[in-house]
Amino acid sequence: MRIFDPHIHMSSRTTDDYQRMHAAGVRAVVEPAFWLGQPRTSVGSFLDYFDALLGWEPYRAAQYGIRHHCALALNPKEANDPRCAGVLAELPRYLLKDSVVAVGEVGYDSMTAAEERAFEAQLALARENDLPVLVHTPHRDKAAGTRRTLHVVRDAGIPPERVLIDHLNEPTVGMVADSGCWMGFSIYPDTKMDPGRMVALLKEYGTSRMLVNSAADWGRSDPLKTREVADAMLAAGFGDDDVDQVLWRNPVAFYGQSGRLSLEAGTEAAPDYAGNTIKRG
Repeated sequence: MRIFDPHIHMSSRTTDDYQRMHAAGVRAVVEPAFWLGQPRTSVGSFLDYFDALLGWEPYRAAQYGIRHHCALALNPKEANDPRCAGVLAELPRYLLKDSVVAVGEVGYDSMTAAEERAFEAQLALARENDLPVLVHTPHRDKAAGTRRTLHVVRDAGIPPERVLIDHLNEPTVGMVADSGCWMGFSIYPDTKMDPGRMVALLKEYGTSRMLVNSAADWGRSDPLKTREVADAMLAAGFGDDDVDQVLWRNPVAFYGQSGRLSLEAGTEAAPDYAGNTIKRG
């Protein structure tokens, strides 16, 4: 079984997680830029973070046979902080990097005017750079936030097939399915979706344009939730081809629109460096 986690924050995970993920079948990930928990106070903090997503994390992932790409953006939560506004001026040079396969996460957190301005500006950057977009839907008032998200996306003139609306659930999946955008679902131990509910939605809506992710970060989350969904699909009567479509071919098709997705490297198990950590330069 091969698994592509299309939304996971590996910079907040341990190297042991990479090892466990490889053993579970994960061979590729996309790491979107997000809020780290502690508010950043300057543009320079973002640039150091972006550099790590472009350099250190792909190297760390490759030690365990996993191909790492990223999506870069000013995240919705920190779009409200005027100290971070300058990130938008720095993004264009980062969006040219080979391992950047999307703009993201963009969208709403509290649905403020500042968030919407940053959202619109980054949709324009995605259009100018011919990149797909990963959109975060708010955790509060999700239905209203998703409806507003779809309205802003339509106004931006980006084809829906180049947009992934993430963190969906039962009340929001229908409107996104009707929009033509890709549908993303985060599987968590306690919140968001769980494997059983995900399987029920796959039975109702089918496997086309559906992406499943762990969105694992510094909170209570699990980078093996994608594998749990795959196993739950098989137990519910889905075939191996269905699992491969949802857990591999769909994320490949979406991020492949960037023209930068490369799955050739990082697919072999890492050698044993005779130590308890990864090889260091």
